[in-house]
Amino acid sequence: MFRQMLVAGAVAAALMSSTSAFAQEVTLKMQHFLPAPATVPAKFLTPWAEKVEKESGGRIEIDIFPTMQLGGKPPQLYDQVKDGVVDLGWTLPGYTPGRFPSVEAFELPFMMTNAPATSKALMDYVEKHGADEFKDVKIIAMHVHGPGVIHAKGDGIRSLEDMAGKKLRGPTRVINNLLSEAGATPIGMPVPAVPEALSKGVIDGTVIPWEVTKALKVSELTNTHTEFGGDRALYTAVFVFAMNKAKYDAMPDDLKKVIDDNSGLMAAEWVGQVMWDADAPARKVAEDRKNAFVAIEGEELAKWQAAGQKVSDAWAAEMTEKGRDGAAMVNDAKMLIEKYSK
Repeated sequence: MFRQMLVAGAVAAALMSSTSAFAQEVTLKMQHFLPAPATVPAKFLTPWAEKVEKESGGRIEIDIFPTMQLGGKPPQLYDQVKDGVVDLGWTLPGYTPGRFPSVEAFELPFMMTNAPATSKALMDYVEKHGADEFKDVKIIAMHVHGPGVIHAKGDGIRSLEDMAGKKLRGPTRVINNLLSEAGATPIGMPVPAVPEALSKGVIDGTVIPWEVTKALKVSELTNTHTEFGGDRALYTAVFVFAMNKAKYDAMPDDLKKVIDDNSGLMAAEWVGQVMWDADAPARKVAEDRKNAFVAIEGEELAKWQAAGQKVSDAWAAEMTEKGRDGAAMVNDAKMLIEKYSK
């Protein structure tokens, strides 16, 4: 009897062990470059991971590593995902200038309307114009942030002429081209480097959406915030949230479906909305500090739009020189943004 109990216990233990092994079939490592409490990690990346874990019945586990804890720099994140150093990563294609030219159309001046609609438009656009550029990864979502704002020290930027001689941080090649056309000296750098660059005087200001200013304390490091009127923002930047393709391909079909169900337009709209909603509370930090706000409107806005049109025309011509129809790419981006903004 005692022996039978021992055998029964051993069988039960084996079953429990087998069940445990079955319950956690896949562990994924996710890396990004922001602090965990920042908007996108706190309100999208972590909730997304928790949703996937729950819908997989615990068979997918996702370990998240903020602030590049697994090593490397933000511009290396895409290759880390592609090469399997990490399984999931969130970054900006524009951190590697010229590598993903198709999505630059969405970063052109006065293109985007609002982040959720523009993010959904971007997903459709990439299927047509950028699939080959991103073929080495499984795209979970591509999206944009809210309206770009110029945050500067002192009196800041109150007119196009004020841009002359200013050293301003820009996130991507296209946006840096806009800063240059406007008369500033663009300084390219990933967003985590902005606070130190501002505090040490390496830059006079930065272009960045309100959403991330709270985590980076930009409102404490600058005095004046320049916003733009009209129904289209001065600029936005493109982000990609991607998965290692080999890791995805190796998953059983039912777990692939969990990933698929949390990818695409739904995920793009989700993170776009998260960034959009976070602009107002972050702006309030600057309001509470009694910082100065500048609204670019009317004739002054028209001057900025004219400068922006030069950047857009030059980009389209560059794409055409490289064998692509630049004008069609810009037109498709505009039409898709208009479609989802209605």
